[in-house]
Amino acid sequence: MSNLQGKVVVVTGAGSGIGKSAAIMFAQRGARVVLVGRRPMPLEEVASAIKAQGGQAWAYTAHIERKQEVTALVGWVREQLGPVDILVNNAGSASKTLNARWIEEAEWEQVQDVNLKAVFLLSQAVLPDMLARRDGTIITVSSLAALRPNLLGGAAYGAAKAGVRNFMAYLHNTFRNEGLRATTILPGEVNTPIMDNRANPPAEAVREQMVQPEDVAEAILLCASLPARTVVEELRIAPTALRDISGDLEAGRWKNAPPECLAERDSLLK
Repeated sequence: MSNLQGKVVVVTGAGSGIGKSAAIMFAQRGARVVLVGRRPMPLEEVASAIKAQGGQAWAYTAHIERKQEVTALVGWVREQLGPVDILVNNAGSASKTLNARWIEEAEWEQVQDVNLKAVFLLSQAVLPDMLARRDGTIITVSSLAALRPNLLGGAAYGAAKAGVRNFMAYLHNTFRNEGLRATTILPGEVNTPIMDNRANPPAEAVREQMVQPEDVAEAILLCASLPARTVVEELRIAPTALRDISGDLEAGRWKNAPPECLAERDSLLK
């Protein structure tokens, strides 16, 4: 595997879950890591933990669905550390309304902005430097919801994750001969805070059987650290055990349904 020593790595959604684990692992391998998120306190806590272990980390607060803030972020990284070597698009957001019948337009757009638009904006911002050097890696955490959409993640989340999978394939097909490696990682259920938004939040015992954040982070590190001549185009990672999700799907079907529609649910349950 290639050496990550000194590489400039930007990780979004780095305050918790997969992003936090990936940022810590990159720093342990000698990378210089920029932690990006909307809430400063979690980012600072992760940065402090990395520094306490002798690593290098910087916390940067931004709304990555806003082009102006993305431009400022990438410009700051270039000025302080140099061009971005590795971009990890990990930030994600799930809707609280999962059924396409009930979800409001504003909630749909918010999910698309964080999961899809932000990936486009960040990738577009780092592309010029990567292509100029004929060297760069963009890794995006999508979801198996892109392939198997249902009421667990919801309509908006599945559509957005399918969109980023398509966009990463576009980057790979378009720029691979110019030195760009574009990778999509599609995890199944991962024990992250996003589980709290589920219509039927899983019990702790169930979460322990899911993929853990550090498992996905290990996959990210693998894809990033392979020699530049090799790219992992797509990687699927899922829990070994298949669990019964029928109750979760039914709860998701009716979460946030208008009161007048709950009579329909009650009639179906009779």
